[in-house]
Amino acid sequence: MIDAIGGGVNWPQLRASLQVESGREILVALLAPSATQAEALKNQEGWVQEARDFLRATLGLSVKTRGKTWSALADELWRYVLFSEFVFDLPIAIPETLAGVPHAPMEARPIVEDVCERLRSDPKSRTTYVERAEAIESELHLVDLCGAIEDLGVRDTFPFEERTFLRTAIKGIVTGDTDATRRVLSHRTSSIWLGKAENQAQWELVRSGLSLVEACEDYERQLPDHARSQADLLDFYLGSLREADRLQREFEQSAGDFLDQHGLMHEVMDQARARYRRLAEKVQGVFIKHVETAGWPPAGRLANVDVFDRLVADRLKESGRKLAYLMVDALRYELGVALEKLLAEDGPVELQAAYAQLPSITPVGMASLLPGARTKLILALENDSLVPKLAGVTVGNVTQRMNMLTQLYGDRFSEMLLGDFVRGKPKIAQTVDLLVLRSTEIDSQLESNPETTLGLIPATLKLIRVALHKLRSMGFKEAVIVTDHGFFLNAQAEAGDVCVKPHGNWPVNAHDRMMLGDGSNDGHSLVVSADRVGIRGDYAQVAMPRSMAPYRSGHLYFHGGASLAETVVPVLVARLDTVSHTKLRKVEVELSYKNGAKRITTRLPVIEVILVADDMFLQDMSVEILLEAQDSKGNVVGEPRPGGDVNPATRTLTLMPGQRKQIALRMDDEFRGKFKVLALKASHLKRDTLQYQWVTFYSLTWFSWPWKLTHLAD
Repeated sequence: MIDAIGGGVNWPQLRASLQVESGREILVALLAPSATQAEALKNQEGWVQEARDFLRATLGLSVKTRGKTWSALADELWRYVLFSEFVFDLPIAIPETLAGVPHAPMEARPIVEDVCERLRSDPKSRTTYVERAEAIESELHLVDLCGAIEDLGVRDTFPFEERTFLRTAIKGIVTGDTDATRRVLSHRTSSIWLGKAENQAQWELVRSGLSLVEACEDYERQLPDHARSQADLLDFYLGSLREADRLQREFEQSAGDFLDQHGLMHEVMDQARARYRRLAEKVQGVFIKHVETAGWPPAGRLANVDVFDRLVADRLKESGRKLAYLMVDALRYELGVALEKLLAEDGPVELQAAYAQLPSITPVGMASLLPGARTKLILALENDSLVPKLAGVTVGNVTQRMNMLTQLYGDRFSEMLLGDFVRGKPKIAQTVDLLVLRSTEIDSQLESNPETTLGLIPATLKLIRVALHKLRSMGFKEAVIVTDHGFFLNAQAEAGDVCVKPHGNWPVNAHDRMMLGDGSNDGHSLVVSADRVGIRGDYAQVAMPRSMAPYRSGHLYFHGGASLAETVVPVLVARLDTVSHTKLRKVEVELSYKNGAKRITTRLPVIEVILVADDMFLQDMSVEILLEAQDSKGNVVGEPRPGGDVNPATRTLTLMPGQRKQIALRMDDEFRGKFKVLALKASHLKRDTLQYQWVTFYSLTWFSWPWKLTHLAD
């Protein structure tokens, strides 16, 4: 009675039973009690009537249920609180069919919104919130009754609202109101519904589509300022324009991973592809104009035909200086930039641009990377086929090229596939100073199925990084990483999108992007003398499309012609005789899944990751980690879905202390049984062939698994 003087009410039994103080804490505990609180509500009496009075006083809720258990009260309370937040947030009046559903008066809005936000943000109550919201949405038929409302407010009460926000974001991209899309994306970063991997995929596609559209618009505005000369255009591409290629690759990777069950995303895909297509065509027009006037390769710059003599031959003159020469097929320039960032974590690495030999196809491109290619490489016509020769010796296939290096360097030379070197236990003779490692994964994967294999590119970059660690341990001093050509992703191609072939006799058609022979110039193709574009041999002229269309339809991935993406390539020189002495620090990575749930029911489980560092001096430190699901034999059975917080080029994510991220793992479709989810930190220590060190792991079993969380300090 003393507490009641002046209108104050203390709710003594609720406070005592729930071990809380404030009214908001009481309300949260009644909705999502801890194990201790649930036990107290079950075993104690007298709190039920006080709870009824409490809910009437704070929320205006007159409890209808006559049940005296917590579960009976909770069902009614959850529906009342969540529907109240939904009504408060709705900018328009609720539909007549829902007018009879009880909800709180406007005076209770602050406490309702605060409590709902607490329940959504607290990892301990998040899973319960999701289950309750889904059940209430179904019970009230909200999808049918409110699904057509365009503006549902800004809060995350029910899962069906996610689709409304998604439509708003898509509309912004389609109509050019990218600011609206950006506002929605900013709000969605903390949404509770991102705990569903399907929602993550939708929003990642919108995010990558927005990034591509905005970048293309920016570069299109800048293009006239960098179009005056071939040198200006190349510098523009090397400095920033190549980012459009990266963003388009990441967008197509997201699109390839996404199944549009509701038919919502086609507008995003069409708009993003159309904007990239428009930019690519404008850039190509400028590029071809400069090829016509200035020729190819560009004067005064490093051409692929000079790479071996300038960067390898001179180094091999020093006896005992071991060097690795990595010949990676189709490593275009933007991938070289990503690889440089990856390798720079382990030691000094220098990236420079080189310019591919035309036509930009593998037999010619790989031949151009051999010794003496500048003066000795010719392209011969034999049986109506293109045959590269070096000093009169045919070098059109791998065996022929490697035989030439063997003749030049004898027992100082050895070669093998990059994958065999990394995964096996190669025995490299002590006499070997030049080790060639060959990789065809990127080109072969994209040639076979470009729509679904873009996601495999990071594995090749990771393989290169692992190879360099292995080379370092074997005493190699440097690694020179080169490529034969780049490529263009033609996902935006339309029906009939082909270039008309020029008149003439063209016996050689290089990947439908360049023809060699004799003919006449026209508005569709540029026809120039072969020596004008660096081609010596049995061909008088070369024809190439002025646009980004090939000479035959159906190519989603192509190379062979002349464009920035096909002919500007990276050369990386990595020092292997230096060792990083970065001081190791103690950090912990905490992993959780649905607040300790005992089973997974999806092939796309979302793992919550948080970096813990109690040292005040480590608060500005970032840590790059890799998540993997492994079976009992160490085979990888699940990897992060790329995009968003997951770097598409490396599949890693970067964490700051206290930062919490939700990462979707894509599990192998055919896997069953026990597995571990590991958080791996980049390190010079080895775990099998990958240069990572265990930080945290779980032991799991598909559909039924016990948790085991272990922290290992580095």
